[in-house]
Amino acid sequence: MASPLRLFRSAPRIANLTCYQRRHVSAFGYTQAKALVYSAYGEPSTVLKLHSHSLRPAYDEEILIKFLASPINPADINQIEGVYPAKPELTIALGTPEKSAVGGNEGVVEVVSVGANVKGYKPGDRAIMKHTSFGTWRTHALAKDENLLRIPDEFKDISPLSAATISVNPCTAYRMLKDFADLEEGDWFIQNGANSGVGRAAIQLGKIWGLKSVNVIRERPDVDALKKELMDLGADIVVTDAELQSRGFYWEMQEKTQGKGIKLGLNCVGGKATHYLIKCLGEGGHVVTYGAMSKQPLNLNASSLIFKDIHAHGFWVSRWSDRNPEAKAEMVAEIFRFIQQGKFKEVPFEKTIWNSDSTEEQLVGAVAKSGQAFGNKKQVFVFEE
Repeated sequence: MASPLRLFRSAPRIANLTCYQRRHVSAFGYTQAKALVYSAYGEPSTVLKLHSHSLRPAYDEEILIKFLASPINPADINQIEGVYPAKPELTIALGTPEKSAVGGNEGVVEVVSVGANVKGYKPGDRAIMKHTSFGTWRTHALAKDENLLRIPDEFKDISPLSAATISVNPCTAYRMLKDFADLEEGDWFIQNGANSGVGRAAIQLGKIWGLKSVNVIRERPDVDALKKELMDLGADIVVTDAELQSRGFYWEMQEKTQGKGIKLGLNCVGGKATHYLIKCLGEGGHVVTYGAMSKQPLNLNASSLIFKDIHAHGFWVSRWSDRNPEAKAEMVAEIFRFIQQGKFKEVPFEKTIWNSDSTEEQLVGAVAKSGQAFGNKKQVFVFEE
C-alpha cells in the first residue's frame, strides 16, 4: 500500500493531468483535435465526416491555434459541392483513411503555443484567416504566419462572433461600395439580397458614409418584420422583387435622385430580377455582381450598354484579399472600430455549440440548416472546451 507521503506527492500530477484533459492536451504534449472533413465533392450531409486526430506540439515557425468561432457561408457549401472556384488540396495530413480537406473558410482563432522561430505571435493572441481554403470547421490546427491575420490588442474586446464573421461579408460590402462608382455623401445605391450578410453590411456601411440605399428582398411570410429590421439598420427604402418591378417604382427613384438615377447596383441574384435593378441605374452607372443565387445568367440588355453606358463588373473578395493583404488588414481594423463605436452590428446568428460531446449528426445538421431558404440567421460553430 502506498504511503500517505507518496499519495500527497502524486496529487499535483493528477490535478495537472485533469487540466490537460480539459484542454484537449495529452500527457505527451499532443493536442486532441476534431474536424469536419470530406474526401469527395457532393452534398454536405452526405460527404462530411467528423474526424478525430492528434496534433504534435508546434515547432520552428508553426503556431498551434484553437478555433473560437467559425461561420457557415454559402461559399463553404459550394466548395464542398465542388462548384466553387477555390478548392482546398485533399491530403492525408490529418491521418484520414483517404485524402481529405477540412470544411469552412472563415473563423477566429486563439494562439495556444508557438514554435521557437515564430515572431509576432504569442499565446493568447487572436487572429482571423488571411486566405480561404485553410479549413476552419475544426477545433485545433497547426498554422503559420502566412495563414493568419493577427487581431491587434486594441480590438481584443471584439466578440469572437463578430471577429469570425468579418472577413467575407463585411469586407465584400466595403470594397464594392468603395471601389466601383466613386460614391459621394448623399448618393444612392441599390442592392438585391439585402437581408444577406453582405446586404446588411452594405446598409450599415452606407449609413456610416452618408449614402442612401434601396434594398430588395424576396416576398416571404414575415416580409413586414424584415423590412422594419433592415430599416432599423439604416436602410432608406426596402422593397420586394414585385414592388421593384412595378411600373411606378422607376419613376419614384427618378424623382428621388432628381433624374440622375442610381450610381451603383449590387447584385447577388441574377436573372430577371437583376434587369429591374439595372433599370434603376443612371447613365454611366455600375452594376457589381458577387453572387448568383437564382443560378440564372445576368440579364443585361444591349440598350443599357449602348444608351445608358452601364458598366458591369464582377467581384470576388477572396481574390481581392489575396492581392491586397495590407489593405485588407487596414479595412478589417476600420470595421472593428465601427463595431467598437456601436455603428456596426453582426448579422443575426444561430449558434451550434461544438464541444467534446458534439456528434457528427449535430454538426453536419448545422451545415444543412444553413442552406435552408428564409433562414434569416447565419449558422455559426462556437467552440467550447
